[in-house]
Amino acid sequence: MIPSSGPCSVSISRRLLTLGTAAALAAVALPAASQTAAWPTKPVRLVVGFAAGGGTDVMARVLAQSLGEALGQTVIVDNRPGASGNLSVSEVARAAPDGYTFLVAPTSVETVNPFLFKSNVMPSRDLTPVMGIGRMQMYVVARPTLEVKDVKQLVAMAKANPGKLNFASSGNGTPPHLAGELLKQSTHTFITHIPYRGSAPALQDVMAGQADFVFDPGIAFPHIKAGKVKLLAVASDRKSPFFPDAPTYTDLGIKNAGLDIWFGLWAPNKPPAEIMDRLSQEVAKALNSPALKKRYNDLGAEPAPLETAAFRKLLADEGKQLSTLIKERKISVD
Repeated sequence: MIPSSGPCSVSISRRLLTLGTAAALAAVALPAASQTAAWPTKPVRLVVGFAAGGGTDVMARVLAQSLGEALGQTVIVDNRPGASGNLSVSEVARAAPDGYTFLVAPTSVETVNPFLFKSNVMPSRDLTPVMGIGRMQMYVVARPTLEVKDVKQLVAMAKANPGKLNFASSGNGTPPHLAGELLKQSTHTFITHIPYRGSAPALQDVMAGQADFVFDPGIAFPHIKAGKVKLLAVASDRKSPFFPDAPTYTDLGIKNAGLDIWFGLWAPNKPPAEIMDRLSQEVAKALNSPALKKRYNDLGAEPAPLETAAFRKLLADEGKQLSTLIKERKISVD
């Protein structure tokens, strides 16, 4: 029998109390750990800030299908268009950081929008980058009757005729507009910008000869092949997988003007690390599948998995470049 008092009794009581406390803590921790291990136990939502049928939406839907198969759970795409993607940023920033809501968007929601729009939400502060998922290049495409064969000759023409050449874009502050401003800044040229409501009408007016050239995100591919427009260059320092013979800015000696359109995945702040690791692994596997690559290629895009650290660096570098451009060129959406 154990005595009811004395040093031995106190020591045993303390040990029992310690064991009891440890058991209680373990009991609390186990459900959380098992819940993380079991993720996902309900549908996962990918929020997209653009209308159904657009490039971002299609990329998200292709990814959602592959993820759903890998995770054994439904992955739905929730379209929340408006304010150039800012509404979708707000939606995800308000969501619980439980691994069931994510944002799929072009990097411009973080690297451009805060410098063009007034908003209470800032992706760099209110969201957590997960990884990069894809990339589109832009192409300098000219009307067939423009008497130049590449961007080097285009720049020479612009310098000889300040303000007489013009370029169409999908709208003020959009990546095609910014690509045009980067080229003008780099080459010290004066070229008139004509904003349209979307890439399709901008391209149509170039094909019709109403505008001189456009920075096209890939919808011009069939028209380039049919000879309805001229491909002057890839607006990038990297060769195009779709037009490998087209000159890049590097080939033409043009510096600091390249701009690719990147897409990524963000989560509400402070997401569970284990869930982020699992999600990143499954997304990387999906992006390496031939079926997904084909669907992305059909959009003029490429799967481009970027791990979190590399994705954060991309956002920081692109944000610095484009915020400076917007300020120096006095770009606005008014």
